[in-house]
Amino acid sequence: MILTDAPSAGRPARPAIVTRAASRTAVLAAGAAGFALAFVAAYLLFVRTEAGRGVENGVVRSAQSAGTTVDWAAPLREADLVVALGGVAVLIVAIALVRRRLALGVPALVLLAAPLVVAQLLKLYVLERPSTGDRLGVASHNSFPSGHASAAMAVLVALAIVLPRRFRRTALVTGGFGVAWVSAAAVALGWHRLSDTVGGCLLVAAVTCAGAAVVSARRPDGDRVPLVPVVTGFLAPPALVLAGYAVLATATSGAAQFVAALVLAALSSMAVVLLLAAPLRRVAFDPAESRVRRLRRA
Repeated sequence: MILTDAPSAGRPARPAIVTRAASRTAVLAAGAAGFALAFVAAYLLFVRTEAGRGVENGVVRSAQSAGTTVDWAAPLREADLVVALGGVAVLIVAIALVRRRLALGVPALVLLAAPLVVAQLLKLYVLERPSTGDRLGVASHNSFPSGHASAAMAVLVALAIVLPRRFRRTALVTGGFGVAWVSAAAVALGWHRLSDTVGGCLLVAAVTCAGAAVVSARRPDGDRVPLVPVVTGFLAPPALVLAGYAVLATATSGAAQFVAALVLAALSSMAVVLLLAAPLRRVAFDPAESRVRRLRRA
């Protein structure tokens, strides 16, 4: 007797379950759009509205009056940002040389420098902070987005890209705690507002996703991704900004606003890193890796 799994002639086979999916490039493009939209939302809510400026100026005044009581943030005061970025650039080149992946060092260096250039151009020449006549001068100049938070986020992304891809997610999640510390420390020292740090992280994430989308479009891997990550990548960043604004606005006293801003700066930065880690995990920035994938599929 022969047993078979073939459907009988009198019973039609069940149709295969079809789920809608999108390419990895679409997921990255949606993420870039979502992060960019959240960046604009943070600027409009915190910088362009009187209510947003008022609550954040209260945080700055609290930070200035705190003086040297936030000792945990002191290392950021001593750090030289230019020297640190230069050291990271040298480290990226060294890792690429050791791995014999010089072509991989190029996108890592580009994604290290490009967001920082964009952040400075936006801060100095495009975005403005309306003056509220604060006597301490905390609103006299535009500090959105934060250069320190942007630099920390860009360093993390660049190092995660130049490392072997199997370590990318671990590097991003682990390094996210460092980005969270930089964001909270910048607020604690009175250098930046909550929106500045969140805006810096969002800008780097948007530029990174846009660059990764270009790479993915040029080197498609053929994988199909469910539509849920596409929708999540677009909606989650703006929702993060709205939630942060709502929480900070509910704080009534200056001390409560200060503590809330510190916690929100750390949590928001970490959330942006986690939202970026998911779509970035499988992107093949290395041309050699893309060729190996195509050969395996063939």
